[in-house]
Amino acid sequence: MTVSDPSSPRLAALLSSASVEISSSGHQIAELRDHFAAGTDVTITFLPGDHYRHNVGTATALRRAGYNPVPHIAAREMASREALDDFLARARGEAGVSRIVLIAGDVAAARGPFKSTRDVCASGLIEAHGIACVSVAGHPEGHPFLELRDALNGLKAWRDWGGQTGTRVDVVTQFCFESTPILQWIAELDRAGIDLPVIIGLAGPATPATLTKFALRCGIGNSIRALRAQIGRFGRLLTDTGPDDVVRGLRGAPAVATASIAGFHLFPFGGLRKAGNWLRTCDRDPFGPERAAMSSAGLQNP
Repeated sequence: MTVSDPSSPRLAALLSSASVEISSSGHQIAELRDHFAAGTDVTITFLPGDHYRHNVGTATALRRAGYNPVPHIAAREMASREALDDFLARARGEAGVSRIVLIAGDVAAARGPFKSTRDVCASGLIEAHGIACVSVAGHPEGHPFLELRDALNGLKAWRDWGGQTGTRVDVVTQFCFESTPILQWIAELDRAGIDLPVIIGLAGPATPATLTKFALRCGIGNSIRALRAQIGRFGRLLTDTGPDDVVRGLRGAPAVATASIAGFHLFPFGGLRKAGNWLRTCDRDPFGPERAAMSSAGLQNP
């Protein structure tokens, strides 16, 4: 037991109620029922080419299945102010949506008047439709197109907007493969006076090849070395690699360093079954499933 242990029980409790992500197609809802409890927050992706009415249909199906739908809104995919207005009205009225995730969108050119998430914020439509919570993105390893100072100024603007409109704003982080950049980034927020709640994004269990593919696609270059180190430690013993090292690092940090962490979010890169199974078993062994697998293979150090 160390002086940093007081943060561990709180983070363990938050991890047990982690949110998870599904695609906008809605085809994963039956599988979701098998592996995640009703009442879970479930975010819905908005990929290039998606139509918002389809996403609303998925949100409605999630609500009927007992989950809390949290649709992504991709600013650059909104063709007009009227489209955004209709999206929010339908999401609120048909699916009972009270929280959204705002992203810029994976297209270079905006289809309509919204070039950024800040443009959506400035529209006044979020508060007009009674959305209680807005989640925005955080990048512990750095934003591919923004300097740290600019990224921090953007989060300050979101903090101020939330205070002015009475909307809860939180930050969902991009996933990493080690805890150090997350803790350093949280410390940067603290130094900048940005007191927004932070939801830690975790890469759900998947093969190293799959995780590397998503990491490169999402610009997570720095902590790929941590993923490679895990592969080196465990070799071919394990098919999948989960976020155990990240969680262990956060839970071992001093409580003051993790005070702003308000939850966890799972990116199910290896599928919902693997993500759900990991979430149910990750706290049964103090060293995590990877060490347990080594032990069962007779390879744990004496």
